[in-house]
Amino acid sequence: MKKRFTDEQIVIVLQEAESGGSVRDICRKHNVTEQTFYRWRKQFDGMEVADVKKLKALHQENEELKKVVAELTLDNRMLRDINSKKW
Repeated sequence: MKKRFTDEQIVIVLQEAESGGSVRDICRKHNVTEQTFYRWRKQFDGMEVADVKKLKALHQENEELKKVVAELTLDNRMLRDINSKKW
């Protein structure tokens, strides 16, 4: 599913709400529901744009590390199966 807003844009909308103005007006301006706004607030509350970029980089690194662990686990199991056979 493609997101309409990037994480950086979401943080900017939340910062706009913190600086003043009603949530209803901000939601109307950015064409999002209030429920979506509060879900964003729950997820990104207190974050700056730089924090979101760091978080995104950490998620990407985590995904890469999970792939490496999966490959090494598969290799390890394969080697165990080969060594367990009697020649």
